[in-house]
Amino acid sequence: MIEFDRVSFSYGTQRILKDVSFSINADERVAILGESGGGKTTVLKLILGLIRPDAGGIIIDEMEINDKTEDELRPIRMKFSVVFQEGALFDSLSVKENVAFYLREYTRMSEEEINQKVKELLRMVGLEHAMEMIPEELSGGMHRRVAIARSLAAFESKMFLYDEPTAGLDPANSDIICGLIHDLSKNGKGFVIITQKVTDAIKVADRFMVLKEGMIIFDGQKEQFIRTTLPELRIFLSELNLILKDR
Repeated sequence: MIEFDRVSFSYGTQRILKDVSFSINADERVAILGESGGGKTTVLKLILGLIRPDAGGIIIDEMEINDKTEDELRPIRMKFSVVFQEGALFDSLSVKENVAFYLREYTRMSEEEINQKVKELLRMVGLEHAMEMIPEELSGGMHRRVAIARSLAAFESKMFLYDEPTAGLDPANSDIICGLIHDLSKNGKGFVIITQKVTDAIKVADRFMVLKEGMIIFDGQKEQFIRTTLPELRIFLSELNLILKDR
């Protein structure tokens, strides 16, 4: 589904990624961890073709995307349901209209069909009661759940991409979002979650990749990650130790 082949990327003179290689299948549940500014979100933008690498190849479903035009990238991007950290809801539209926006834009559904679909999606994220609210009336957790509902609205994707979906949320709302991410992957649809919160990553992911100074310093399964002795991972393992003590 996703393949990076020796990908490098810089913002000006600042090297963000250096010779990064990995492959991710569509049914995998992958967490990418790393420090702030370490290139995690850059990876998502490269997957979607929002930015282009300085070197190396990016392949989505066996298709090289580096040189694709915006029109050619559109069907590639539609393979993913994307939730960015900001949520990016339209401030002037109600929750209902935010979720309905892409249904009107990209489908030929009737208004009755759109209304039913919006209700179904908001029911999935536990927000059917909030249909008429506007974004400024929502809590951070509700805002993030509406963004997830909207990401599901326009088309049937193959995989989810989450950029810091629990950032800034209290533990209760983080648990709700993690539960939703987990439930949405039960049908075999995988995801890539970008996060600094290892406690949340542990709840949802099976595979862990860690970026440091633009390179992947760890790529393995959950148990390997928990038991690793790599000194570079001590900041993550210290947080993990708190979880293990509570087990």
